[in-house]
Amino acid sequence: MAEASAHSEIEYLDVLTRTGEKTGICKPRGDVHRDGDYHRAVHVWIFSESTQELLLQKRADCKDSWPGQWDVSSAGHISAGDSSLVSAQRELEEELGIVLPKDTFELLFIFLQECVINDGNFINNEFNDVYLVTTLDPIPLEAFTLQESEVSAVKYLSYDEYRSFLAKEDPEYVPYDVNGQYGQLFDIVAQRYNQKTMDRSLALQKKIRRYASVPLNAELSGLSNGDREALLLVIKAAKVIDEIFYLQVWYNNPALRDWLKEHAASSELDKLKWIYYSINKSPWSCLDENEAFLTTADSTVRLLSKPAKQVNGWKGIEYKAAFPMQKPPGANFYPPDMDKKEFDLWKSSLSKDEKEEATGFFNVIKRKSQFSLDKALSISSDESNSNAVKPVHDLFIVPYSQEYRALLTEAAELLHKAGNFTSSPSLRKLLQSKAEAFLSNDYYDSDIAWMELDSKLDVTIGPYETYEDTLFGYKATFEAFIGIRDDEATAQLKLFGDNLQVLEQNLPLDTIYKSQDVIAAPIRVIQLVYNAGDVKGPQTVAFNLPNDERIVKDRGTSMVMLKNVSEAKFEHILQPIAAGCISGKQRGLVDFDSFFTHTICHECCHGIGPHTITLPNGQKSTVRLELQELHSALEEAKADIVGLWALKFFIDQDLLPKDLVKSMYVSFLAGCFRSVRFGLEEAHGKGQALQFNWLFEKGAFVLHHDETFSVDFTKVEDAVESLSREILTIQAKGDKPTARSLMDRYCKMTDPLKAALQRLENNQVPVDIVPMFPIADLIRE
Repeated sequence: MAEASAHSEIEYLDVLTRTGEKTGICKPRGDVHRDGDYHRAVHVWIFSESTQELLLQKRADCKDSWPGQWDVSSAGHISAGDSSLVSAQRELEEELGIVLPKDTFELLFIFLQECVINDGNFINNEFNDVYLVTTLDPIPLEAFTLQESEVSAVKYLSYDEYRSFLAKEDPEYVPYDVNGQYGQLFDIVAQRYNQKTMDRSLALQKKIRRYASVPLNAELSGLSNGDREALLLVIKAAKVIDEIFYLQVWYNNPALRDWLKEHAASSELDKLKWIYYSINKSPWSCLDENEAFLTTADSTVRLLSKPAKQVNGWKGIEYKAAFPMQKPPGANFYPPDMDKKEFDLWKSSLSKDEKEEATGFFNVIKRKSQFSLDKALSISSDESNSNAVKPVHDLFIVPYSQEYRALLTEAAELLHKAGNFTSSPSLRKLLQSKAEAFLSNDYYDSDIAWMELDSKLDVTIGPYETYEDTLFGYKATFEAFIGIRDDEATAQLKLFGDNLQVLEQNLPLDTIYKSQDVIAAPIRVIQLVYNAGDVKGPQTVAFNLPNDERIVKDRGTSMVMLKNVSEAKFEHILQPIAAGCISGKQRGLVDFDSFFTHTICHECCHGIGPHTITLPNGQKSTVRLELQELHSALEEAKADIVGLWALKFFIDQDLLPKDLVKSMYVSFLAGCFRSVRFGLEEAHGKGQALQFNWLFEKGAFVLHHDETFSVDFTKVEDAVESLSREILTIQAKGDKPTARSLMDRYCKMTDPLKAALQRLENNQVPVDIVPMFPIADLIRE
């Protein structure tokens, strides 16, 4: 590990709790090891694929810990206030003279090392972030420039041989317990490179079969010639928006996508990789709790021509662009090594306006140190300055209009052109205002224009949903939905949008929390022609936008129902679910009208209930800001269960037929199994598990001996109302501890759910659909 010399400043380390959280205290490195304080460090392993070897360094004889022994390729403390990834890059440069970009570093796991050496004078309680750098071939040993005070030699050793040295506690090697946490290093490498091609192909085929490919068509005859021209341009703009979403998921994601597509014809396995990647738009499977189905070994190969000292005949380092096995909770909106504590400390230093911006929808958070390091690397390794002064607060804000400038400029130009073609004044206003928003980063006027849209060609495009940001739920992803308005179906739904204030006043919620000025929500029904951006994995059947609390307060929301998507899901998924999981006596009650009508009420109920709230201390806030990462799942559960309550309310008011009562409850039960299959890492799946388990516990859902389910009509109404009241009250109070307690108790894969899902898997019922767009495929690039 790199240690401060006697002539340099004393190195300070952040002191952690036993569970790895910052205490806010920092101490000199020597004091930390004297007192046995918990602290952080990085381990960087360089691995050669062609030889299956790890690079080891021999620690200098002057080291105060494990002198003269062989150890990890590079390692070092994370100094107080420093970040993990930047520390890993700097340690590698300082100790070995290798300058590598951030996309070479794959975080494998965090290893806690607890030991005492030097007759009790050196206590090492260290949380190590273990990184892997994967190169195609070994780096020539003469390319390394060794830091004499730290490293006396380097060598490559097969990972199997190295593991055997550690297992027999060879005194020449720094000890690690290969049967404990550190054994993960060898297990990961072995699994990654020893898995049989046939096994991987079969596993991917099984995953792909969970999706039913369904062509979605729409009638274009009602469009004017101008709208047809506009449609072509808007679809092209949506494809640009798609590029932005790939970047928002992970910074290497576009390169991975291009690599997989380029090699899809190389083998059957490569074809399957590309198909399943295309469904998920990332290497993490939406239906498997975001488990990685690819590894860095499958990733794109890049060449770094000047990473180190030049060696005759050596062209440089060819490496695999890395991505983590665990999906980053902050996606690419925040630095990958930033935690909540660091964000909150930085936020506390900001002004009120800056805090609002930091937690806003339309920007990313970056590191000054990483930005400086990336800039230095882009110039040359010789000109980089690893001793740059570290800022007091390392984070800063970059608006979307700057972060995605080139792509947003291209999309804006296409929308302006489309606006000039359309015959609809409201669509022209939307397209032109949205184009301006892309460049100004102010989406207020364009979202109002979207709510006022009255056009046969229906367009939703921009940053909206925050599901991808599971760290805080602050940042919005880009998406696009393009469709043809179904005028007849739209006219039939006016009842729901016009009665939101009535629903608000009758919610099962204390009156003090109810809004007196809920605005009627327009509802549009469309036949989807094309979608892009954040439309990975399970497909939405409707959406209620915008999510900006300012607009919700001033103007309410607007809803769009995707009727052909709903029809496809009912036919290919809900009906087979009913056949397998609903009791014979109630199976016939599952019908499309109940399914579609509840979807409408679900979207309506996003627009009612608490949004802007007053906290117990009198401070104004929003539900989203108070519940943070819990907000999305709880909001989906609220819309679902309050939507069911609202249907019963409409029936009691004679606004809907009474014969809908039983079918809506049974269709909802069947829908529970549909949504839970999305996985408990996904907001809709998590919210649905909460509802099912609550209703099952209250006896509203009944499991029979033949493993089918039914609704107890004598108990379901009270159970629905009680859960609605619970969630609405949590939101009204901004009560995150109670929200977490509720979700910890009910957002589980319980035995009844497991039995139902196993039955559906045995029957090979698809989990969701993959839409295909024949009309869009005809459009020339």
